[in-house]
Amino acid sequence: MDDFHRKKLTRRSLLKSAAFLASAVVAAPLLTTRPAEAGDKVPKSAMQYRNHPNAGHECSTCIQFIPGKSAAANGTCKVVAGSISPHGWCVAYSPKS
Repeated sequence: MDDFHRKKLTRRSLLKSAAFLASAVVAAPLLTTRPAEAGDKVPKSAMQYRNHPNAGHECSTCIQFIPGKSAAANGTCKVVAGSISPHGWCVAYSPKS
């Protein structure tokens, strides 16, 4: 028989294998990423949101903005979390075509 089949199983080799397996089980979820979900929105502060227009650009003319019940009412955004003023602005601004 070759050396592979004659090798004894020692306590040391068993502990090494168990430690490696345990670390692999713990590390696996940390190394995987999940795709962004539709419900994931970014905080206002991260998008530099403000309640006033920027150089004539405002949320009401952005493709990401979802209007409220009236033109003056706050709405929501596909990107930014929370209540959004139609006259606000953030770095995700993208004009409607």
